[in-house]
Amino acid sequence: MPTPVTFDPAIGRQFIKYARLVAGRGYVHNTLGNMAMRVPHPDFPHGVAYTKHAEISLEEMELENIVITDVPTSRIVWGERMTSVGHNLSREVLRLRPDIGATIHVHDDAIIALLGSGAPPEFNVLSLDPPFVLGKPVHFVPAHVDVEADVSSVAGFIQDTNAIVLVGHGVTTLGRTLSEAYHRLNTLTAEVRRCIEAEQIAALKGTRPPTARAPRSRRCTASPSASSIRRAPRR
Repeated sequence: MPTPVTFDPAIGRQFIKYARLVAGRGYVHNTLGNMAMRVPHPDFPHGVAYTKHAEISLEEMELENIVITDVPTSRIVWGERMTSVGHNLSREVLRLRPDIGATIHVHDDAIIALLGSGAPPEFNVLSLDPPFVLGKPVHFVPAHVDVEADVSSVAGFIQDTNAIVLVGHGVTTLGRTLSEAYHRLNTLTAEVRRCIEAEQIAALKGTRPPTARAPRSRRCTASPSASSIRRAPRR
């Protein structure tokens, strides 16, 4: 007999906790943003995904704004409100990466501004922490590739990264838990801000900022992006 999908208040409270932390760190710049948490269920091989429904921001959501979906499909298995198109990417990540239990997606101003300035799509490391916290190189998705509306290309890169930068749009970090995804988000955005500040200070001094040598790849480049094609954030 099938086991009914029920809402777990403890999971809901954890979701709200990290929604507040993400908003409190200033990541919800143009509202919205989203998260997804995998929860095991005996009738769903990939588990089920707790997430926020569409048309409300992480910073204003409450427990009643959480819905539960299937992972391979967009079917709502608990709740009534539909999810945003961005949940497609989170579901595909959870489907392809059984080691991942959570994702966080935000539209970070510093990352969007840095890549919008003409800087190449790469991640330079100034401090020693990012390679250890991120675990894998950052992957950059060119601006003309919409991996939220069409997830068919995700399988080609998702095994090799824990942080996806959607050029001109935002960033999605992955973790075994929401806590790990949150710390990877903090690490990535902090390093981007350090890079921006280092470039500004170096320009005043007439120098170039060095990059720290790390035990893993320091940068991940993307194919040339069609920067003239932009997508509106839809989380």
